[in-house]
Amino acid sequence: MTSGSLAALAQRALKWSAVTTVARFVLQLGSQIALARMLGPENFGVYGIALTVLTFASFLSGTSFSWNLMLLPRVTDEDVRFSFTWQLIAGLLTACAMFAAAPAIAVFFDEPRVRAMVQLMSLACLLGAASAPATCLLQRDLNFRTLGLIQLASYAIGYLGVGVAMALAGYGAWSLGVACVVQAAVVLVAAYIARPHPVKPLLRHEGGAQALQTGRTVFFTNIVNWLLSNLDRVVIGRALSAQFVGLYSMAYNLASIPNQLLLGALQPAFLATGARLQDDPRRLGEGWLLGLACILVLATPVAFVAALLSADLVALLYGPAWADSAWVLSVLFLCLPAWACWGLSTPVLWNTGRRHQEYLLQLPLLAIAAPAWWYLAPAGIQGVAVISALVIYARAMVIIGAALAALQLRWTQVMPFVARGAVLAAACSLAVIAGQLAVSSVTVPGVGLVVGATCAVLTMLMVLLVRPALLGDQALIAISRVSPRLVSRLSAGMPVTAQGIDP
Repeated sequence: MTSGSLAALAQRALKWSAVTTVARFVLQLGSQIALARMLGPENFGVYGIALTVLTFASFLSGTSFSWNLMLLPRVTDEDVRFSFTWQLIAGLLTACAMFAAAPAIAVFFDEPRVRAMVQLMSLACLLGAASAPATCLLQRDLNFRTLGLIQLASYAIGYLGVGVAMALAGYGAWSLGVACVVQAAVVLVAAYIARPHPVKPLLRHEGGAQALQTGRTVFFTNIVNWLLSNLDRVVIGRALSAQFVGLYSMAYNLASIPNQLLLGALQPAFLATGARLQDDPRRLGEGWLLGLACILVLATPVAFVAALLSADLVALLYGPAWADSAWVLSVLFLCLPAWACWGLSTPVLWNTGRRHQEYLLQLPLLAIAAPAWWYLAPAGIQGVAVISALVIYARAMVIIGAALAALQLRWTQVMPFVARGAVLAAACSLAVIAGQLAVSSVTVPGVGLVVGATCAVLTMLMVLLVRPALLGDQALIAISRVSPRLVSRLSAGMPVTAQGIDP
């Protein structure tokens, strides 16, 4: 494949990924709000504990063996059969272990309802493992149109079609558990139809050693990532109660949605494209820096604006029962740039032969974070949120530093993006605060949220119209991938150095 055709394919994949990811965000947010209002923090807490266990189990079995399919220069039927066979074995064993451990998990959290919920969601673990090969092959093919539509349809059927209906019928936390299983089943069926592959078992073949080595690396990486991303909720569930897990999980899940949007649009396309650029570190580095610029310049203002609007957002969307989540949500929204930059940087390590560094470099952070969470949890979820935020930023610094070293780049090439993002964040934050103060005497729910958000949007539009060069060439290139005409108009009045943007 020529560089031009690869670039065109990657650009088309990125556009489709962005479109379907935004649609999934709207769908996910709407269903989450509806279910949260109907079920309340306690039911969400029971589901949240089971989901944490499922996430751990999925990390053990999820894509450990299928991940290798995205990294190979060429994929044969034997590669697919071998990965599918071991993926299914891992999924079956992990699901059985999850089912058997459910009683002990319920005792650990002192919540009897967790037992049946964990046993139900063990089925989602097996279904997710079985769908991993087809999903990874779709990502490898850069077929993000199909993959995005599958994700949209599965979430709509699972959570809107089944979850909301069961919640209205009074099934409580079961609504969420069944929705999760239904979503996993739809993904399995739809992904295989879209990307059929050989399923005849194959326990050994000549490329098996590399696949197993990749599987081991993914396994250890997933364990460390799960501990750093979920141990806070485990500690809350043990030290406090399911209700506090529900409050914290709602804030964490809502704050992570923008990160999922960015990484859902950027990471798979970058990883699959990067696998084809393993012998061209210069182009790999250029693509990575372009992604970092997009995140740091454009997502940083969004993060600060969202943090300032968190209290109004929770009050309007979720109601007074979720008020204690607002402060946690605000802290976690501030983590968006670090979250996304760290997620975009891990493919660099995988595509430069440094895949083991992802978990090795994070082990010291885990040793520090675990006792800090345990010490602060009894005082409430606010202290846990602060530690989680510090951990996210520390992880981003470590992984970005390793990616820079892998590509022989320097921090000085990243800092201009940080500075531009900080300036835009400060301008948008001041606009939000001014708007909130202007309507502080108005008691109508949602007025502060709408006015503050409007002021932030108008500020960004003013920057784009009056001084687009403030965003930098890389951020404008990123915008041009979605809207070439907009950047062409904006760059008409810019200096020559910024007009040379190639959309």
